[in-house]
Amino acid sequence: MVRTISYKILVKDIMTKRVITISPDKTVYDAARKMARARVGTIIIVQNGKPIGIITESDIIKKVVAKNLKPSDIRVTEIMSSPVIYVNADDDIEKVKDIMRKYRVRRLPVIQQGKLAGIITTTDIARLQPEIFNLVKPRVIEEVKGEPVSGICERCYNYSDDLRFVNGQWLCRECREELGITS
Repeated sequence: MVRTISYKILVKDIMTKRVITISPDKTVYDAARKMARARVGTIIIVQNGKPIGIITESDIIKKVVAKNLKPSDIRVTEIMSSPVIYVNADDDIEKVKDIMRKYRVRRLPVIQQGKLAGIITTTDIARLQPEIFNLVKPRVIEEVKGEPVSGICERCYNYSDDLRFVNGQWLCRECREELGITS
């Protein structure tokens, strides 16, 4: 008899616990500033500890900037996506991938015991399987040719198409700029 052992990777094992949130009475300007300071592409609108909406960079561009609206005049509730599609902390990553595919989203709030516990993104999942981005082979080429490559930044852990090998680390443009490295 052959026994196979399968290990399920749970959302709580790879989710990002630091979630940027904002209250529903705030403006899109407030949300955008908060997102920029935290260097994230998503903000969760929370009321009484529960997510009621989500805004992405894309929402701000399409629903505010492209319409030439003033961000300080628009409430986050006017452009947020709601109801929130979310996953539970104890869900399996396969379920998360299915939900992301079905709803065509790249970020999902994580709920644990009825409260917002984190966020899981395609980048979090990609960190598990970096081979899907062919990260190893292009990095060798970059070392030879000096060209940027795609992959996960080793400082901020975001996916970037402009990684460079600097001081023993693969860094995205934003992290290089923060460190004062021009290359």
